[in-house]
Amino acid sequence: MPAIAERVRERSQDPRVDGVLERLLRLYPRAIDLDMGRLRVLLEKLGHPERRLAPVLHVAGTNGKGSTCAFARAIAEAAGLRTQVYTSPHLVDFNERIRLTHGLVETAALADALEAVERVNAAAPITVFEVITAAAFLLFADDPADLCILEVGLGGRGDTTNVIERPAACAITSISIDHREFLGDSLTGIAAEKAGIIKTGVPVVTGAQAPEVLDVIAEHADRQGTRLYMRGRDWTIEVAGDGLHYADAAGELSLPWPSLAGEHQHDNAGIAIAAMRASGLSISQAAFGRGLARAEWPGRMQRLGGSLAAELPRGWELWLDGAHNPGAGVALARHLAGWTDRPLHLVIGMKQGKDAAEFLKPLLPYAQSVWAVAEPDQYLALPVADVIAASGGVAREGGTVAEALAKLAATGGRASARVLVCGSLYLAGALLRRGQR
Repeated sequence: MPAIAERVRERSQDPRVDGVLERLLRLYPRAIDLDMGRLRVLLEKLGHPERRLAPVLHVAGTNGKGSTCAFARAIAEAAGLRTQVYTSPHLVDFNERIRLTHGLVETAALADALEAVERVNAAAPITVFEVITAAAFLLFADDPADLCILEVGLGGRGDTTNVIERPAACAITSISIDHREFLGDSLTGIAAEKAGIIKTGVPVVTGAQAPEVLDVIAEHADRQGTRLYMRGRDWTIEVAGDGLHYADAAGELSLPWPSLAGEHQHDNAGIAIAAMRASGLSISQAAFGRGLARAEWPGRMQRLGGSLAAELPRGWELWLDGAHNPGAGVALARHLAGWTDRPLHLVIGMKQGKDAAEFLKPLLPYAQSVWAVAEPDQYLALPVADVIAASGGVAREGGTVAEALAKLAATGGRASARVLVCGSLYLAGALLRRGQR
């Protein structure tokens, strides 16, 4: 059986955690199986920790889930609320997936929780993601909190987080084609999977979506008898002067620029605000503003320093973004359209199984040059030749990111420019693990 790092890239920094994960991978033939039955049995044996959580904000979608969770967490903490967060995947450390009220889970506590779940599971068939989720619920149940933010791992209807029976609110971010091997290649079919998190009587918020996606979400909300809060109908967020203006039935908010760059982040910020309001939590205007300005989410339009940036000529900027599917490519292109003050060079490394051609299509018009790369420690990296082919032959062979930057430095001249590395969260993680923050 392939090592865990090769199969699901779950390796941590601790041998106890790694030992549990390695053993779990032998219990089930697939790393991912969208069926909650096994987890429900396990949670019953554990005494149903998922029923002892703080009010839950459940977030699904294709693009923007993590950013929306980051905004919601920052807003809640600015309001003085004790907040927990469960997200995936991690970029650098496995512990990033589970945030308790006092910070990221400590390695010893994570190992204890995983081992406790492993003992109770007693070698029954189960996926590693289901055990990680059960461990997170155990940790959350023993950590008094005011809000628990759960990010859907994959899809929605059959995702492990969907065992929560009645969240305080649900949110569905931008939906695009991704994970075809699990969700299919129909936008409406994917939307139906995401909308599977909608629960009877639980308010659900969504942002900018394709019309056919909105139809699916609205149909599911109507079927469940729940209130749907749609951008443009029930809430708005727009650029206003030196910040943003948000409005819904609860009132208007004058907000600073979000800390996360890109016009698409306005939508994610609005979803977070609308969902927090729909949840019934009491949050002041000042807390909404402070939260938007303070939110952190690595690998999303993040400017890098460190040794990689030092390889570029003086005055050049190095940026990193984990965008990797067609919808994210469109959103990223809208941001690049505003980068007109200097030339842009793209460094692209993608994961196998992604639609590289459709991701690249909206980006290519904005790039002076494109370099295809694959990092040695990048999980399931798409070969450089395949990235070049997906670009229609536009991209050049870059080798690794460091090699591509060296080639740019040698040929790019001394005028200021920007370099954007993108195409995969796993590529982003590979760079950040080397300390290039």
